[in-house]
Amino acid sequence: MTDAPTTPRAATIPDKPSIDGLEDTWSQVWREQGTYAFDRASAHERGRGAVFSVDTPPPTASGSLHMGHVFSYTHTDCMARYKRMAGFEVFYPIGWDDNGLPTEKRVQNYYGVRGDATLPYVEGFEPPHRGDAKSLKAADAQPISRQNFIELCDELTVKDEEAFESLFRRMGFSLDWDISYRTIDDHSRATAQQAFLRNLARGEAYQSEAPGLWDVTFQTAVAQAELEARDYPGAYHRVAFHGADGPIHIETTRPELIPSVVALIAHPDDERYAALFGTTVTSPLFGVEVPVVAHHAAEPDKGAGIAMCCTFGDLTDVMWWRELQLPTRSIITRSGRIQADVPEWVAAGPGAALFAEQVAGRTTFGAREAIVAALRASGDLDGEPKATQRKANFYERGEKPLEIVTSRQWYIRNGGRDRELNAELVERGREVDFHPAFMRARYENWVSGLNGDWLVSRQRFFGVPIPVWFPLDDAGDPLYDKPLVPSEDELPVDPAAQAPSGYDESQRGEPGGFVGDPDIMDTWATSSLTPQIAGRWRDDPELFADVFPMDVRPQAHDIIRTWLFSTVVRSHLEFGSVPWRHAALSGWILDPDRKKMSKSKGNVVTPEDVVKEHSADAVRYWAASGRLGADAAYDTGQMKVGRRLAIKVLNASKFALSFGEAEPAVTDGGEVEGNLSAAVTNPLDVAMLAELRDVVAKATAGFEAWDHTRALETTETFFWTFCDDYLELVKDRAYGGQGEEAAASARAALRIALDVVLRLLAPFLPYVTEEVWSWWHEGSVHRSAWPTVEELTAGEGGDAAVLGAVGEALAGVRKAKSEAKVGMRAEVASLVLAGPGQWVARVKQAEADLRAAGRITATPTYAEAETPEVRDAELIPVEKPKA
Repeated sequence: MTDAPTTPRAATIPDKPSIDGLEDTWSQVWREQGTYAFDRASAHERGRGAVFSVDTPPPTASGSLHMGHVFSYTHTDCMARYKRMAGFEVFYPIGWDDNGLPTEKRVQNYYGVRGDATLPYVEGFEPPHRGDAKSLKAADAQPISRQNFIELCDELTVKDEEAFESLFRRMGFSLDWDISYRTIDDHSRATAQQAFLRNLARGEAYQSEAPGLWDVTFQTAVAQAELEARDYPGAYHRVAFHGADGPIHIETTRPELIPSVVALIAHPDDERYAALFGTTVTSPLFGVEVPVVAHHAAEPDKGAGIAMCCTFGDLTDVMWWRELQLPTRSIITRSGRIQADVPEWVAAGPGAALFAEQVAGRTTFGAREAIVAALRASGDLDGEPKATQRKANFYERGEKPLEIVTSRQWYIRNGGRDRELNAELVERGREVDFHPAFMRARYENWVSGLNGDWLVSRQRFFGVPIPVWFPLDDAGDPLYDKPLVPSEDELPVDPAAQAPSGYDESQRGEPGGFVGDPDIMDTWATSSLTPQIAGRWRDDPELFADVFPMDVRPQAHDIIRTWLFSTVVRSHLEFGSVPWRHAALSGWILDPDRKKMSKSKGNVVTPEDVVKEHSADAVRYWAASGRLGADAAYDTGQMKVGRRLAIKVLNASKFALSFGEAEPAVTDGGEVEGNLSAAVTNPLDVAMLAELRDVVAKATAGFEAWDHTRALETTETFFWTFCDDYLELVKDRAYGGQGEEAAASARAALRIALDVVLRLLAPFLPYVTEEVWSWWHEGSVHRSAWPTVEELTAGEGGDAAVLGAVGEALAGVRKAKSEAKVGMRAEVASLVLAGPGQWVARVKQAEADLRAAGRITATPTYAEAETPEVRDAELIPVEKPKA
C-alpha cells in the first residue's frame, strides 16, 4: 500500500482520449499485475486491525446475471476500493453458489433430463438437448442416473461461472480472483460436512420423523425461511360432524382431509362449544370418533368458530397436533396424492369403500371432488361451497401450494423451539451494525417469530451430501439412533457412493450392513458457511484468524431471514461470536412499473449489453447513486450522466495537464505535493483547494458512515464546479496571460486538485481514473493513498466560498450575454456587480480571473445588494468573420 500519492512524471496524454476500450485495457493490466491481490504476509504481520475482509455473496450459477447483481456488487466494490486506498489489506474473495434447486432446474431445462436415483450410471452419457429445447414438459425429460445428473450440473455451472466472471471483470470489481471457491467443490463440501458433524456431535443437529412442508413438484422438504404466502382460490364447505345432541358444523376449504381429522377445536372462552369440551363426535362419511378440545389459537369469529384439526392441512394443524398431543392420521403422500391403502382408522368404518374406490391414489383436487359429492349425497354438506381467496403457503420457487407430510429430516437448532437460544441469537444481531440501521428490526422480527428449527435436509441430487450412514439390523431396517459418521480427515464423503469405515459396498442395503443417508444439505446450510469457506477455516487456521470475524456481509435485504440469519446461527454455534461486524443491505432494482426486477417475473435486463452500450464506469455510476437499503429504478438516463462524467474526467484532465511540468520542480527528497503547494499563491487557487479540503473530509465521512452515495455526490458536485467555473476562470492565467508567477500558481493548483479528485472518484469510476492516472503517475491509482485534508496544505486557511462567489459572478455575466443573444465571446465594456458586502469582497479577490473569463474589458463597478446580480452590462458583440 502506498502511503502517499505516487511521484508525478512528465504527462503523456493521448491526442484524443476516449472511454471506449478502457475495460479491455485495464482489466488485463490489473489481472497481470495483481493489483487487487490480498497480501497475506503483510496482513498477518500487521495484524487483524489492518485487514478489511468481505464476506462476498456467491451469486447463484443458474443462468444469467441481472442488474440487481451489478447494483449491489458495485456498492461493495466501492467500499472495498476505499478501504484499500485507506491503507487496509483487503480480503475480497469471490465464490459461486452452484448447488441446490436453481441449478437442478436449469440443468433439467437445458439438457432435457431429470435425475432418477434408481438408474445405473452411463459412461459417456450424451444428453438429448444442450440448450436447444424450446419447450420441454417435465414428463418428456429423459430420466438419468444420479451421478450422470450431477455431472451435467457440474458441467453447466462451470460454463455459467465463466460468463459471470467475464462480466464481473468487465465491471471492474476489485475481487481477488485467486481467492475463489464453488459451493460444490471439494473444499466447500468438506467444510460444510465438518461443520455439520460438529453440530451433530454437540446435539445441535438432529433428525426427526415429523410433519413438514413438502413441495410436490420438486419432491423436497421446504424450510420456514423459504415460504411465501400467496392468494389461492378455494371454497368454504359447511360440513356437519355428528354429536350426541345433533350436528356440529365446521367450515373448511379442504374437505378431502376429513379422513385425517383427529379433533374439533374451539376457543376455551367460546360459550357456544363449552359444553362439548371433553366429549367426542364422529366424522361425516367415515364415522371416525374424534374429541372436541379447547385451544387459544382457535378463532371464534372465523367461520363457525370451531375447526377440524387434520394431520395435516396447514401449520396451525401442526401446532395443535404438537401442543395437544393428538394422534397422527396422515393420508397425503410425498407425490401430493392420497395414499393408496385404506387407513386402519377408516377401514372399520362406513367410509372404507368410499375411500378405496373414490379417494385412494387420487390428487387432492380429485379427492376433494369425490368427497364433496359424497357429502352432498349424505346430507352432511350444508348448502353449496362458497368461493373464497385463501392464503396458502408456497415454496418461494414453486407453483403449487405446499402439502404437509410426515418424513424423516435433519434439523439444526436455531432458536425456533428454544427460547434461551432464541434470545442469544437476537442478541447476536445487536452486535452487528446494520446499514441502514432500521434493517436490524427485520432480523429481530424474523428470529423472534420462529416456530421451528432449521430444516437442512433436501431430497435433491446436486448438493453437499449429509455425511451420515445408518447400520441395518438383522431385518434390514435402519438404526436411525446409531448413525455412522466419518472422521474429519476423511471429508468430503458421499454416503450414496462410498461405504463407511468398517464396511464395504457389498453390504449396502443388506441386513446387518448399512445404508447411506440419501439427502443433501439445503443450499443455505453451505452458504451459511461462506466466511469459513473463503477464510479456509478447515485447513488454514492462521489465515482464518487474520480475516474472521469478517468486517462486512453485503447482501440483499430480502434474504436477511435466510442467508444472514443462518450465517449468524452457524457462527454462534461454532465460535460463540458474530460472523462479521457490519451488514450492508442493498435494495432491489425496480422496473418502470416500480416492480422488483427478477428472472421469474421476466422483467430483467441483461447487464452485458448495458455495459457495452454505456461503459462500465457509467453503469457503476448509476449503481453507486443508490443508497444502501433503498430500492432503485433501472435508469439508463442516469447511466448517460455517468458516461458524460467519465468523458469530462478525460477532457478536464487533459486540460489540467496540458501545461507541462508545474513549477517549482520536484527536488531530491522533497514531497511533490509540498513543492507544488508552495507555488499556490493566488487567492482563487487557495480558495479552490480550501473547498477541496472540505470535499475530502465529507467524502471520507460518507464512506466511514457506509454512505458511498454521499461520498459520490459530494465529489461529483465539486468536480462539476471545478470544470464549469474554476477551469474557465483560470484558463487565461494558466496559459501565462497574467505573468509567470500567476501561471505557476494556477498550474500547481490544477495538478494538486486533479490528483486528489482522481483518487476521490477512483472507487466509483475505476477505469477512467486509472487511465488519467497513468498519463502522469507511476503505479495504480487504486493502490495510491486515499486523500486527506492534511495533504492539501495549499488550501489551509483559504476561504472556500471565494470560488462559489466568483463562479456566481461569471454565471451572471454569461446570463447577461445569453439574454442579449450575443455569443459568449462578446466583450463586456462595463457592468455592475452587486451583492452583499462579503460576496463583493470575495469576487474582488479573483477579479482578474473573472475579467479574463468573462471578457470584461473595463474594471467592474461594485454595489451593495441583498442578493448577487449583474447589472447594466454593456456588451460588444464579436463580429463574425466574412465568408
